[in-house]
Amino acid sequence: MTEEILLRIQKNFPLVAKPFEAIANELNTTQDEVIKIIQEQKEKSIIRQTSAIFDTKSLGYKSSLVAFEIDEDKIDNAVEIINAHPGISHNYERNHKFNIWFTCAVSPQSIIGLEDTIKILAKLTDANDYIILPTLKLFKISVKLDTTGKESKKEKVVKKEKIKIDLTTLHMDIIKLLQNDIDIVEEPFKHIIEKLNIDYDTFFTIVDQLDKSGMMRRFASILNHRKAGFNANAMVVWDVDEKNGEAIGKTAAAFSAVSHCYLRPKYSNWPYNLFTMVHGKTTQDTNAIIQEMAREIESKDYMPLYSSREFKKVRLKYFTQDEQKWEDKYKK
Repeated sequence: MTEEILLRIQKNFPLVAKPFEAIANELNTTQDEVIKIIQEQKEKSIIRQTSAIFDTKSLGYKSSLVAFEIDEDKIDNAVEIINAHPGISHNYERNHKFNIWFTCAVSPQSIIGLEDTIKILAKLTDANDYIILPTLKLFKISVKLDTTGKESKKEKVVKKEKIKIDLTTLHMDIIKLLQNDIDIVEEPFKHIIEKLNIDYDTFFTIVDQLDKSGMMRRFASILNHRKAGFNANAMVVWDVDEKNGEAIGKTAAAFSAVSHCYLRPKYSNWPYNLFTMVHGKTTQDTNAIIQEMAREIESKDYMPLYSSREFKKVRLKYFTQDEQKWEDKYKK
């Protein structure tokens, strides 16, 4: 039952007043049992967070994957500096000359901007070199670890049609609250409607608008990969023909073990342009998936980059004052 519940809350968390009751009805169990199991998994740190997952670009933010080359004896200091920026959500050490990999985002209100922020971080950390790898084409971003072992190796990636909405003050207030980890209680959204003095119909109507607009990618639970038993997670980079990049990207994204799939730019010192995050329980499992992918993906070369250390993995907080405080320290 635990494995089924973990898979269910990763896929698409029920956006209703009593979501755990809805899950219980689907799985033929009780609401109390679902709450008990999820709470236990949170206490064991298997569930990292359950909240809305927003699309950075749709909210007006600019972001990029970044790789720094940092001398070994300067890594600890560099990590402390990088992680202090509020737009850093992920930061890992990987097995390459470019050894520090992180994502950086800046808001529409940023004075410094994304590229100059990265330049400042490179200078502060004494990086020998760095590359900025923005998304050119997104094929998939959906972390769903197969806790049951019953999921198909392939899945259909469906692209949602988007509607256009104008953000109101109420939309913004709900975004700020919806990005926080929920409490595992019978009505986890009740505190939001009480705080904003609205009813459930109004709340879920706006949540539905955020979903259909693409601003909210989904509402789901994110698991701690290693705690959940997925100990071998590789960022596999591929050198693919840019002309066929879209078709190849779709092929890669169809693998269920792939959670993220993007096209990114190439550089003279970085020939890889297709990025795929592949998840497995063991290195042997992950390598087997990568080899299966390599048989279907037409590439000149590919390279799995395993993370040796995780320095930061948090959900980006949108529309806070933290960015301004950081920029006030470093703007010219």
